[in-house]
Amino acid sequence: MYAISLGDDGAELRPVEPWQAGEFLAHMDRGREFIGQHNGLPDVVTDLESSRAFLRAYAERTAADTGRLYGIRSDGELVGGFLLRRLDFEQGVAEAGCWLEPAAVGRGLVTRAARAVIDWAVEERGIHRVEWWVSSGNAPSIAVARRLGMTKDGVLRESFLYRGKRHDEEIWSVLAPEWRAAKQTS
Repeated sequence: MYAISLGDDGAELRPVEPWQAGEFLAHMDRGREFIGQHNGLPDVVTDLESSRAFLRAYAERTAADTGRLYGIRSDGELVGGFLLRRLDFEQGVAEAGCWLEPAAVGRGLVTRAARAVIDWAVEERGIHRVEWWVSSGNAPSIAVARRLGMTKDGVLRESFLYRGKRHDEEIWSVLAPEWRAAKQTS
């Protein structure tokens, strides 16, 4: 299995596959409350079968070339994830998403993972626009969008019903020419 190094601190990005459903569930259990503040994944992955079904769905998206799922690992342990929820090559648009368990927060793991995957999507696959949909209340995720050089396109007011409450969603994006220009200056 391949791994992409995310730096000198033992962090790496690797695919997560259905055979790893037990490990994925254990990861979700460690971060369930924290991740669930802004992300519905803990409500989907609740037991071994639902973990396997989620990972199988992303394996099918990978095979169909319509999405990707990567595990963020620190010293070999699964501590988070980064995904392309949508890959639309006809339109040249991808939608990215992420999460971390509490022990992995504050180390730049999501930003580094995002840079690796977005660079692949833009440079290798020809994606023109990468979107970042985020709850307006999720300040850490908005900070990642800013660090990635994304632009806030707008707010969808009370568009997302989550755990019985309506939330505003912000849409951030970066276009391929902006991504390349930012790489030139860094």
